[in-house]
Amino acid sequence: MLDVQRPPVAGVHPAAEPMTFSGTVGLFTAAQGAVRPLAVLFASPWGLEEMCTRKFRRILAERLAEEGIASLRFDYPGTGDALDGTEFRAGMETWTESLLAAMRLLQERSGCAQLVIVAEGVGAVVAGLAADRLANLEGIAFLAPVVSGRAHVRELSVFSRLIEDKLGLKKRDTAAALEIAGLALPQEIEAGLRGVDLMKTDKAPARNVAVFMRDNHPEDAAFAAYVRTLGANVLEAPFEGFEKLTSNPTLAVVPEPVVANLVSWVAGLAPRDPALQAPPLHEWPASHYGDGYVETAVRIGEGGRMVGILCAPAEAHIPAGPAVLFLSSGYDRSTGWGRSTVEFARALAKEGTGSLRFDCANIADSPPVEGFAGQVLYDPVQVGDVREATDFLAEAGTKSVILAGRCSGAYLGLQAAVADERITGVVAVNPIVFRWHDGQSVDEALDNPLQTLEHYGRRFIEKETLLRVFRGEIDVVQKGRDVLGRLLVRAVRPLTRVFGGISRRERAVFSDFRMLRDRGVRVALLYGADEFGLEEFALFFGKDGRGLRRFGNMRLSIVPDTDHNFTPAHARAHYLDAIRSLASR
Repeated sequence: MLDVQRPPVAGVHPAAEPMTFSGTVGLFTAAQGAVRPLAVLFASPWGLEEMCTRKFRRILAERLAEEGIASLRFDYPGTGDALDGTEFRAGMETWTESLLAAMRLLQERSGCAQLVIVAEGVGAVVAGLAADRLANLEGIAFLAPVVSGRAHVRELSVFSRLIEDKLGLKKRDTAAALEIAGLALPQEIEAGLRGVDLMKTDKAPARNVAVFMRDNHPEDAAFAAYVRTLGANVLEAPFEGFEKLTSNPTLAVVPEPVVANLVSWVAGLAPRDPALQAPPLHEWPASHYGDGYVETAVRIGEGGRMVGILCAPAEAHIPAGPAVLFLSSGYDRSTGWGRSTVEFARALAKEGTGSLRFDCANIADSPPVEGFAGQVLYDPVQVGDVREATDFLAEAGTKSVILAGRCSGAYLGLQAAVADERITGVVAVNPIVFRWHDGQSVDEALDNPLQTLEHYGRRFIEKETLLRVFRGEIDVVQKGRDVLGRLLVRAVRPLTRVFGGISRRERAVFSDFRMLRDRGVRVALLYGADEFGLEEFALFFGKDGRGLRRFGNMRLSIVPDTDHNFTPAHARAHYLDAIRSLASR
């Protein structure tokens, strides 16, 4: 059995304790100091909202722990890191039963009988359906709750079409009627949602209720008022910054006032008891078996500071190698955009190739490194995270490692390969740059992403673009500077290739690729046909890629009809095939 525990290290904040149960994965955060006689169970939202708020719930769990409150967060069947093959004929009961199983695990692991549910989005429906069967339920906090399932499904349908239209995506051929950002909601779950209305219950869901309400959502306040008429003690609080939290995983801003208010409310339900002590940490079952694969939830890095999932062929817990190390894009959790990394890992395991997917520090479920609590994307600190993940694989017996990532994950993969001789291959999807520009703000670049000149040309002649210019919604001066900068880069492209780089950054890029070539590291570059990253590629290798002739270890693939996230099925297939190709060698 693989040892998933990592020894504590002074000054290092360990990640939550991973465990498997009922075909899914949970993350348990132990109480600190004198404990309170209650524990918190998180009922998460679904889809893009779940991805955006993953870090938010991790921070809530950490703050609750500081107040002496243990907690558990977990994935519903068919979502996140849960095993494949779930039958959804029972509809919403499938998710409700998983919540009840999580409740029993949390009570056993924490030693606390009393329970508080923190239910966000569609989690409010799950918690509402399970409330009568939750033993010793002290309270429920509803965060931006789904009150009417039917109305929520309508909103999701509209949102789904908006995303598809904006990204130019075609609906995937799945058994789901509703899909957002590559995540499919099972038809049975959707049908169950349609039949739920929390305003039609005749009993308060709990004795104590908190409702965190969004601006311009009167149904939140109406629900709080209705629960009060049922006899519950109700706290009404604003959900400040909800839009900034849930619009984009990479741009999500955790609302500190909401964190503080919620933790204070939960702590107020039970005082600390100096006589109580948290149960000692021990190794809980962390492996479970799917069809042709086995997955083990692990803590990796110094002091177990990062969480991950090791996926191996069913007959072995340890991938001998080569193993694939998946790197997340932006602040997406390790399951990947549209759960693509989970799909890739399990497909590879069935073919005999193991993998590790994990969250770098300060991303999703991994706490930050001391001194790096802010922006970590495109920062060298992440190269250290990859090195420690590679160390973990090496300790497990893996002989060689292939890195795979998209966008910032692709950038990180290339940088980590340069820094670590154990890396034998890199699959880089849509890297925007090969080296970050000195002095350029990452936050500013994320808020105002650059586009290709062809993109600017098409958009400029569109009626909507002209209207936005007249309304002052577009900074024409800044966009003009962007265009001039792109034109200048294109003008000096030939000189860059002739002289092996003009700027220090360009010379460093060529040096990196020569080093990878000389070490025999195979590099697969995949781009969408209209990606801004192709501007960077053309700068170093020419628009037609002729410059790659000097780098026999590198291959270029252009994938048509895809978005930046490689959401369509055919784009995912190209990505997986590129990984297979490197792993098979």
